Amino acid sequence: MRRNPGPEIRLRPATADDATGLTALALRSKGVWGYDRPFLEACKEELTVAPDAVEARRAVVAVDGSGRAVGFATLEGEPPDGELGMLFVEPDRIGTGVGAILWRDAVRRAAALGFRLLRIEADPGAAPFYEAMGARAVGTAPSGSIPGRRLPVLLFDVSLP
Repeated sequence: MRRNPGPEIRLRPATADDATGLTALALRSKGVWGYDRPFLEACKEELTVAPDAVEARRAVVAVDGSGRAVGFATLEGEPPDGELGMLFVEPDRIGTGVGAILWRDAVRRAAALGFRLLRIEADPGAAPFYEAMGARAVGTAPSGSIPGRRLPVLLFDVSLP
């Protein structure tokens, strides 16, 4: 059963000051798929949000009524084709709609910037979420963190309703 994210969720642009917290959030969120510590350590570099890259990655943070960051997403690349670089939600807020709020915002921003397609390299556990949002699986790509591992690649047509 999906829980309601509550009316208190608001989105704001991320700042360089958010980078360390967003990196930690990404690692906590990645951990929900049952990966062990060595696996997560291997992913740390790839999941790091660098302070000097926050603006270029068009990072947006979802915050709850207390001001706590409960998720974030990045929209990367230049039109016409871009990438949903990261979308992570705090483990205790997964299944509440925070991810869908971030997804819809990323698609809206992508359309406003003139993107046609969004590419997503997803964790295998997250691929069903993106498919439920309308993305279609188109293949696999090598993991940037784990040699020999392949990740699902999905595409989303930004022009679709």
